[in-house]
Amino acid sequence: MNTTIIGYPRIGNLRELKFASEKYFRGEISAAELEQAAKEIRLFNLNLQKNSGLDMIPSNDFSFYDGVLDTAFLLNAVPARYSALGLSGLDTYFAAARGYQGEKGDVKALAMKKWFNTNYHYMVPEIDDDTEIRLTGTKPFGLFREALDHGVKTKPVLIGAYTFLKLARFRGQKKAADFIQQAAGAYSELLEKFSALGAEWVQFDEPSLVMDMTAEDIQLFKALYEQILPHKGSVKVLAQTYFGDVRDCYQALCSLGFDGIGLDFVEGKHSLALVRENGFPKDKVLFAGVVNGKNIWRNSYAATILTLNQLKEHASAIVLNTSCSLLHVPCTLANETKLAEGYKKHFAYAEEKLTELAELKQIADSDAPFETEEYRRNAALHNEKRSGTNDAVKAKVAALTAQDFVRQPEFAEREKIQKARFQLPLFPTTTIGSFPQTADVKSARTALRRGELSATDYEKLIERKIAECVALQEKIGLDVLVHGEFERNDMVEYFGECLDGYLFTEKAWVQSYGTRCVKPPVIWGDISRAKPMTVRWSVYAQSLTEKPMKGMLTGPVTILNWSFPREDISLKESALQIALAIREEVLDLEANGIRIIQVDEAALREKLPLRKADWHEDYLDWAIPAFRYVHSGVKPETQIHTHMCYSEFADIIRDIDDMDADVITFEASRSDLTILDVLKENNFRTEVGPGVYDIHSPRIPSKEEIKDAISKMRARIPAEKLWVNPDCGLKTRGNAETVPSLENLVNAAKEARNENC
Repeated sequence: MNTTIIGYPRIGNLRELKFASEKYFRGEISAAELEQAAKEIRLFNLNLQKNSGLDMIPSNDFSFYDGVLDTAFLLNAVPARYSALGLSGLDTYFAAARGYQGEKGDVKALAMKKWFNTNYHYMVPEIDDDTEIRLTGTKPFGLFREALDHGVKTKPVLIGAYTFLKLARFRGQKKAADFIQQAAGAYSELLEKFSALGAEWVQFDEPSLVMDMTAEDIQLFKALYEQILPHKGSVKVLAQTYFGDVRDCYQALCSLGFDGIGLDFVEGKHSLALVRENGFPKDKVLFAGVVNGKNIWRNSYAATILTLNQLKEHASAIVLNTSCSLLHVPCTLANETKLAEGYKKHFAYAEEKLTELAELKQIADSDAPFETEEYRRNAALHNEKRSGTNDAVKAKVAALTAQDFVRQPEFAEREKIQKARFQLPLFPTTTIGSFPQTADVKSARTALRRGELSATDYEKLIERKIAECVALQEKIGLDVLVHGEFERNDMVEYFGECLDGYLFTEKAWVQSYGTRCVKPPVIWGDISRAKPMTVRWSVYAQSLTEKPMKGMLTGPVTILNWSFPREDISLKESALQIALAIREEVLDLEANGIRIIQVDEAALREKLPLRKADWHEDYLDWAIPAFRYVHSGVKPETQIHTHMCYSEFADIIRDIDDMDADVITFEASRSDLTILDVLKENNFRTEVGPGVYDIHSPRIPSKEEIKDAISKMRARIPAEKLWVNPDCGLKTRGNAETVPSLENLVNAAKEARNENC
């Protein structure tokens, strides 16, 4: 068997791409220097994969920001507002990714959404009626040649034509089907060029095939590839799917002229059954996704060999593959110098997964696979009994009843009580939680970790930063304040550090979007709250102001979704364990005088199963109750807020309403507040704060721009239910952008109040 992967992390082992890109944004290095830093990462990855023995190494899995955005630029699907700025090609690209505000103009970034069921974000392509999809870029060919110059003939990787059109936002009258000819022509030319360059395989990523597909969708997919594949020449074409199974289009996929089909046997519930029940074409290669590309636990060779043995009965040629791109796991365990070996031996990051593929290849090719040293060692590891069991937590979860998930009194009565208590003005203003994590905070945290700063001095700094933040918010005129979260390294990692059952890493960075990287903690055992986590800082902040101070927590589903979860118990069990701990913190905050408590569920939508048939039983039926349990014990006059990040909410908006929060804030600015229509159509009862400006862009929104957003909100949502806020936390922004943006926000809300009177 040969081996391959779908893609490799592009940030660099120590986030070199992030730091180089940010230097470029600040004008500290040139475009040529940024390009050189990127090339060094690519060549390091290339040599690493070559030396691991990987048979088919991908290229073009690198991106300065996002692969979907790269595809849009490759195919000439670039909105005119970016091209019109007259910037360099690289800066035009970054303007589409981050927005631009300068002497050449002022444009917002493209919309950003979650990549299927992951915490990675992609940029949403825009296609207008006059867009001409055609091959204009050269990046995939340049990266193929770059690898070839270093002795490696790679497998170029591109977003497939069907997935690109399904992810795009069509802004005019035309739809995806109207662009079949253009898209097919562009992809045909792409294959012809790779054929001329001598490529042996080209991989088209088609994850949209694992979604629910209508007959119209299947026809779109077939129409595209019936025109594309005749132009492949000497190139073999792989249709690569991931994040699920292709139950709706398996027959259509097998009937087309692909030379290889990549299936996910980790998340694909029906993938194995599809092959067993329908067979697999003898003239095609099965790329079997058997190594988990989304989690960091060691592969069970016993389970994988069992799957492969079943596949061998139906497929004449199999390539061992990852279930998805390794973009979603950290780069290497080599940098985890503080993690005990007893823990570390259970983990496999991207580099270690290359070793797993090599070992699986050896085992699968052996005449006595179960006698190989690799198999025996792996079996012994998986037979070890792990620490971390907490019987008391298990018993509490088992004892929960339906009534534990219901808050009293009902929403309408609570709303009256809270309005009387808080006496907030129309269109109350607030922020989502975090304020800029300035250099002094970051350096102090580093000094504390290294033992160069005492805990006492560190806490004094945090108190000073909180006091400054509260004073700033009062000066700006915000109505409901936050303490700024200066004590927190990350909205999930911070809570994990306060909970028993978690493990923490040093360098396990994973790209979330662009230059934003996160370091998910690892759920090792049963979860419980070791101590109060936020009470001290929230109480201190409240003592500095007469205005309401929000207590800020991360919700159980988001903590779970943004961690590397256990694989030995259900996600439901883990979520409820975390909910027990967060509920204790909520009740402690309330008991200490915090009157508004925000429990962020930024990632609720993220892990929603990709198939609607699986939504409730496999997810919503425990995810929504887990959140409800967190706040079901508070008093009627305590106001519960929650927040949700970049996702599509329309299809689960009623389930979100059923979370029974008192106020919910949404990301909405990059999607032009389109969620407002959904809220109106569904008679959404919860008070809402659709984000009025995009914090992921460095541009400063004007007062008029925010007033326009408020006007759109008022036209669809009752004024008494509206809050005015940014669309996410301000941690990644600087004070130079944050202060004027919030001043414009407050002034816009004040003018809107006056106009409403």
